[in-house]
Amino acid sequence: MSSLLGSFHVFVEQDDEILKVTRKQIDEYFDMTRKEFDIPLITVGTDFQKNVWNALMKVPYGTTSTYLQLAKDIDNEKVVRAVASANGANSIGLIIPCHRIIGSNGELTGYGGGLPLKKRLLKLEQNLFMS
Repeated sequence: MSSLLGSFHVFVEQDDEILKVTRKQIDEYFDMTRKEFDIPLITVGTDFQKNVWNALMKVPYGTTSTYLQLAKDIDNEKVVRAVASANGANSIGLIIPCHRIIGSNGELTGYGGGLPLKKRLLKLEQNLFMS
C-alpha cells in the first residue's frame, strides 16, 4: 500500500499577480465591463494550432465566425477540419474565444464546456454588444 501512496503527487495551489489579474479580468468579462483580455499568454501547441488561436483572438467580441472563415483567415481554406481540431484543442477557451466559432450553416457546434455554456457566452456578448 505504501508504494501505491507514494505514486500520488501533492498539488499546491499557488497565486501570483498574473493569476490575480486574470481572475479580475474574467470577473469583468462576466460583469459585462470587459470585451478583451490583456493578460500575457503562453500557449502550448503546434505552430498550426498557435496560428489558429491567434486568428481566434481576432474574432471581435459580440460576433461569430465559422471554421471555414477561420481557415480563410489563416490563408488555407482547405484545412477546415484541422482548424476545427485546433479550435477544440484550445485549453483557455474563454480568453482565446473559441466559443465565437459556429458552423457554416449558423448552427452552434461543439464546445468543450458544452453547447448550453457556448450559447450563454454568445448571448452575454450579444447583449452587451447591443446595448
